[in-house]
Amino acid sequence: MREQDSIRSIKGIGEKTEKLFTKLGIVTVGDFLRYYPRDYDEYKEPVSVSEAEEGKKTAVLGRIAGRVGMSNTGKRTVVTVSLRDERSSLQLTWYNMPFLRNTLRSGGLYIFRGIVVKKGGRLTMEQPEIFGREDYEAMLHTLYPVYSLTKGLTNKLMVKTMHQILDSREITAEYLPEEYRNHYQLAEYNYALSHTHFPKDKKDLVIGRKRLVFDEFLFFILSVRMMKEKNMDSRNAFAMKPVWETENVIENLPYPLTNAQKRVWNEIETNMTGHTRMSRLVQGDVGSGKTIIAFLSMILTAANGYQAALMVPTEVLARQHYEELCKLLEKQGMPFEAVLLTGSNTAREKRERYEKIVSGTARLVVGTHALIQEKVIYENLALVITDEQHRFGVGQRENLSKKGTKPHVLVMSATPIPRTLAIILYGDLDISVMDELPAKRLPIKNCVVDTSYRPKAYSFIQKQVQEGRQVYVICPMVEESEGLEAENVLDYSQKLKEALPGNIQVAYLHGRMKAAEKNRIMEQFAANEIQVLVSTTVIEVGVNVPNATVMMVENAERFGLAQLHQLRGRVGRGEHQSYCIFVQGGQDAETKERLEILVKSNDGFYIAGEDLRLRGPGDLFGIRQSGLLEFRLADIFQDAEILKEASEAAGAILALDRDLSLPQNARLRDCLQSYTKNRIETPGL
Repeated sequence: MREQDSIRSIKGIGEKTEKLFTKLGIVTVGDFLRYYPRDYDEYKEPVSVSEAEEGKKTAVLGRIAGRVGMSNTGKRTVVTVSLRDERSSLQLTWYNMPFLRNTLRSGGLYIFRGIVVKKGGRLTMEQPEIFGREDYEAMLHTLYPVYSLTKGLTNKLMVKTMHQILDSREITAEYLPEEYRNHYQLAEYNYALSHTHFPKDKKDLVIGRKRLVFDEFLFFILSVRMMKEKNMDSRNAFAMKPVWETENVIENLPYPLTNAQKRVWNEIETNMTGHTRMSRLVQGDVGSGKTIIAFLSMILTAANGYQAALMVPTEVLARQHYEELCKLLEKQGMPFEAVLLTGSNTAREKRERYEKIVSGTARLVVGTHALIQEKVIYENLALVITDEQHRFGVGQRENLSKKGTKPHVLVMSATPIPRTLAIILYGDLDISVMDELPAKRLPIKNCVVDTSYRPKAYSFIQKQVQEGRQVYVICPMVEESEGLEAENVLDYSQKLKEALPGNIQVAYLHGRMKAAEKNRIMEQFAANEIQVLVSTTVIEVGVNVPNATVMMVENAERFGLAQLHQLRGRVGRGEHQSYCIFVQGGQDAETKERLEILVKSNDGFYIAGEDLRLRGPGDLFGIRQSGLLEFRLADIFQDAEILKEASEAAGAILALDRDLSLPQNARLRDCLQSYTKNRIETPGL
């Protein structure tokens, strides 16, 4: 079995199962291998009944007290037993498992494993696993992989299939030179792969994971630096002159530019009118006013007789930017024509717009990754801007740049990354930082609460909607998932519909929906036809809704601080006071302390620094912190030290062999080409 083989080549996977795996982005055997566990289930020492803690998955050792009960309630059978010790009792419940009545015996000693919850004032455990003592001891301290699923797939099937692939696949030849493996204490690749999926213990997981994370960072950094090498001709091929149009825009804005905006605009203008080609990253917190800077850059380009293109990750955001740009042009009486290019344009619309672009009639082009398709030919593309950079790969950025003859490059990111890491990740770019919010913006009010606060939160949401405002609710999952107790979008939106008055429109949004459906929902929300939007983190980049004033995040402990801050940036964009409610699923004091950092500060750069300080490399059981860039496993905050090592290794490799042409780097070069190809073919992450 080879990595490029279809998953249909795996025994037991037919057409139906193939479709389910495709939903998860798994098409080939290689995709399956790189579909890493999102968590691990650890089999810990069992505790007594009185030691069982509410809200945690626990193994409880105890004897069954009294008889094994069974009852029928409508369509389902319910089996119940009770465990007791001197101080406490615990009720165990199973649904539709009538055979347990004959399996379990009164007075028998068992280990039951599940999540302890309080129902009707007593501690209960529903659907717990059942073990004899010897069976459980064999599993003690092992780590069992837990994968993200879709409806119709079970974790058991994922585990079984992964074992099958690992046992029968072609072994991947090692591509990292031995000297680097030894120097950075990295495991062999195949060992790392199998032991990340099935680690013997935490130490084993750390060893396996380190190698895979190192590789992800190394490929990313190599592709960025080799791209920089290709673009070394830094002569400005589109020398421009300052123009009165941009000055006019700045003077007539309804608000003054912040000092940070003025500084960054000056850096960009100096670049574009200077002798060398611009390659610049503008890193600004959510709401810091990067869009107007992008528009000024585009107007400068158009006024000098050239074309500018702005690429954003979603159609709704592209349409918003296009409409804002058109309003600005009309208000200022500028003659420059702008066009919008997205995947949902009709064939006729595309044809007309392609003609305007190739003839140079359209000086300004706004769109999604449709901008980089082969059919799009520019007359004199002098500036390319990618917004929300962390949603595009290096490949897409390079592809857009190739549409012109060495155009200026401007990359926008709302994700605050500590400067030390930004320099590594964006090694081909100069960095500008916008660290100031517009004066009129009211600071967002934040609070961290537990699940008991929900009724109050729902009342507050209702009050805000009645005042004409809108609300986001974020859940970590699309649907109920085996082995994970966390809120999901589908069930939660139903829960909210029941809790809120019928005149409040509640809808849901998630990444597995068709693009047209996602766009429809986001447009309805932007138009206030939907008041409460329940979503996964897919809305992290999506649409600007100044009327949205409440962001409620369920199971906030499952997100990283950087990502929570990014989500919070969806509110606080208008003139009204905005609020963010972080709902913590458990009672863990350490988690609460971490989340309180968000209450203390709305400054993304401070939060990014704290994130970096708090997250140790050994903490592998928390959720990924950033969800940034194109990493499947790596996390720039949690794995900052490995990132620095990979950067050092990339520098050493390229210093000796700048195009990876030496025989010892042949396999590394092949892997890097495959990596880059995959990133180009999967736009928008």
